[in-house]
Amino acid sequence: MNLAVLNTAAATTEGTSGSGTFGMLGMLLYVAFFAVVIYFLAVRPQKKQQKSHAAMLTTVANGDSVLTSSGFYGVVIDVMEDVVILEFGNNKNCRIPMQKSAIVEIEKQEEN
Repeated sequence: MNLAVLNTAAATTEGTSGSGTFGMLGMLLYVAFFAVVIYFLAVRPQKKQQKSHAAMLTTVANGDSVLTSSGFYGVVIDVMEDVVILEFGNNKNCRIPMQKSAIVEIEKQEEN
């Protein structure tokens, strides 16, 4: 009688060890699936937006009207490598240097 119980316990142990391996494989597949989903829903669109913002900043030229990240509208007076000098309002003495990355929107100067 004890021998029958031991054989049943051994058979049960063998069955669970095989499903344990499948369980680990299934868990890895779930993790990989969710990693791919997060990449396509979060990382990829953010990189695409960063590329378009960088492309927009390369087109900044003197005379363009810009909107800064702080909500100020200004006109570009001078463009350097990382810095632009903006003129705010009608007062010609209000010129402030800002980083290019602070520019959110550009409205190109109309040429006659």
